[in-house]
Amino acid sequence: MSELEQVLLAVDEGLPASLDRLFELLRIDSISTDPAYEESCGKAADWLVNDLRSIGFETRRHNTPGHPMVVGQQQGRNDRCQHLLFYGHYDVQPVDPLALWNRPPFDPAIEQTPAGKVIRARGAADDKGQLMTFIEACRAWKHITGALPAQVTLFFEGEEESGSPSLIPFMENNRDLLKADLALVCDTGMWDSNTPTISTMLRGMVGEEITITGPSLDLHSGMYGGPAINPIRVLTRILADLHDDQGRITLPGFYDGVHELTNDVRQQWDALNHDDTEFLKNVGLEHPAGEQGYSVLEQIWSRPTCDVNGISGGYSGEGFKTVLPSKAMAKVSFRLVGDQDPEKIQQAFYQHVNERLPADCSVEFKTKDGSPATTMPVDAPAFKRAQRALTDEWEREAVYAGCGGSIPVVGHIKNILDMDSLLVGFMLDDDAIHSPNEKYALRSFHKGIRSWVRILDALAEQ
Repeated sequence: MSELEQVLLAVDEGLPASLDRLFELLRIDSISTDPAYEESCGKAADWLVNDLRSIGFETRRHNTPGHPMVVGQQQGRNDRCQHLLFYGHYDVQPVDPLALWNRPPFDPAIEQTPAGKVIRARGAADDKGQLMTFIEACRAWKHITGALPAQVTLFFEGEEESGSPSLIPFMENNRDLLKADLALVCDTGMWDSNTPTISTMLRGMVGEEITITGPSLDLHSGMYGGPAINPIRVLTRILADLHDDQGRITLPGFYDGVHELTNDVRQQWDALNHDDTEFLKNVGLEHPAGEQGYSVLEQIWSRPTCDVNGISGGYSGEGFKTVLPSKAMAKVSFRLVGDQDPEKIQQAFYQHVNERLPADCSVEFKTKDGSPATTMPVDAPAFKRAQRALTDEWEREAVYAGCGGSIPVVGHIKNILDMDSLLVGFMLDDDAIHSPNEKYALRSFHKGIRSWVRILDALAEQ
């Protein structure tokens, strides 16, 4: 039996103990957005410190103005080793609405479903289960060989679900501590339950909250309706003008830096046989409503978007209150691709709003930190080795796919540490990662560990 086969066997035999450790971490209610759970976030960080030390990592808890960072380091078995940085986060989303959970969200359990056994708990898939797949892979290597095949730095944060306010300062102040040859990020998913995936495109993000103010107080619509400007009317016109009838965004220069797919990439995506109709049917829809002339996958993975995420103003309670509101507010987000510049998009949005602002109205902007899109160098040897390793484990060719969401840390790793990231994850589309009854397939956890064992072996030497 080869060394790799021995390590994989150790993963299989050690799965019950691996689940026990994961369940310990899942029982910690490390909700980063709520100050009431500050102690729990610290408890989760300390749990990771102790667990990593138990398998030989030199590990330290780094306190920040927010929740702690955890960094662990371990040398590889020889001087030719690659240095790999693995990133994950131990914080989780709030559990509301609690009444929709079928079991307590921090009381993890294995449940049988029609699709197989799942781990049910908040954080099971996002991101504690994913984070532990890599730790357990390292544990198996240490157990069998006494060393890791590569030099590894583990970097875990506790604020990913609350905007990562401490992340950039920490990375800028600890470049030497975190610098490696390649970053590994396990916060993504698979194409389907049998097809492993390397995510190669991440969309960037610009977020804006705008508040339109008209009259100095709410007014009676019978007495003032007509002569007094209505901020909701102003706001809805501004928002409606963001798109044309073909679904394109109308901001001047918005598509600067947006590139069309190459024929090779389009053929790869076409070969995935994505069912656009079923994709929409699953959420009660029938007709694609995005930018015309592009497939659903292209719209999600390689085209930019603009969406209104929330809107408020006036009276929205039971019954009628015939009020003409003083203020109206909307939250707007832009997903960016290619070489789009977040700052230019932001400025174009400001211009769009101000040009449509009538007399007697003012506007206030609140900006969420923007991030550019990220594209991975899939032709690099490390990516090809990882693809082969995943293909060997899942016995189905690993695919390169885009990702509709944004993972800001990948951009920070590139901009601050000058490193590319290999994004490999084992979540499934129905894992309900920010919703009640979050789950993680037991098969994803088990084969996720085995996958990282193979990837570590494949990437071990330069």
